Amino acid sequence: MQADQSAQRAVTRLCIQCGLFLLQHGAESALVEELSTRLGLALGMDSVESSISSNAIVLTTIKDGQCLTSTRKNHDRGINMHVVTEVQHIVILAEHKLLDLHEIEKRFNQIKPLRYPRWAVVLMVGLSCACFCKLNNGGWDGAVITFFASSIAMYVRQLLTHRQLHPQINFCITAFVATTVSGLLLRLPTFASTPTIAMAASVLLLVPGFPLINSVADMFKGHINTGLARWAIASLLTLATCIGVVMAMTLWGLRGWA
Repeated sequence: MQADQSAQRAVTRLCIQCGLFLLQHGAESALVEELSTRLGLALGMDSVESSISSNAIVLTTIKDGQCLTSTRKNHDRGINMHVVTEVQHIVILAEHKLLDLHEIEKRFNQIKPLRYPRWAVVLMVGLSCACFCKLNNGGWDGAVITFFASSIAMYVRQLLTHRQLHPQINFCITAFVATTVSGLLLRLPTFASTPTIAMAASVLLLVPGFPLINSVADMFKGHINTGLARWAIASLLTLATCIGVVMAMTLWGLRGWA
């Protein structure tokens, strides 16, 4: 009996660790619930029940009528699909009986988020915002302004994130920097006729698209509370971005986007 309880306790710990990995790195709630359940069933549990919120996960395993419940607090670690993919791969291997309990635990402990070099992220964000400006009739001169403004803003955002600054303050300062750089460049005689779409395109790196998509997906799939929480967080980030943009335009007397 004690051996069975010890095994169930280990499985419960792995299941909630699986769900926590997914929740911390941006997976939607339905995927968190599905993969943690599949892992528990693959490891011999009769049933796995879970309750997911924006800041915690509660999970119960049932084996031969014995219930064991565990709770973990969720700390957001940023969107990282590499972690989500690794967890999915481990669960699939467990379902095919290619990994046992100890090997799964070892694989979980070896998961590390994939981080691209900072310079590569800055470069690609700058190019993507510049391309958006060009596609929206901003011209090549507008694309150049957007590239420099968004690249500098992304670098500032990375520095603030590294110092663990509050996300809303981070977004506000980053939007202020992007709008300031693009707006002041548009004042130069060289760019006097450049469309102001360059100012709007320079802050696209702050659009919280992934959280908004996840929030809608959660609400459509029945996870109303988690979906509303994610929508509220995304809305606050958008509000912080707007405040940063308005502050820059007011302080420097920049012309509008229209």
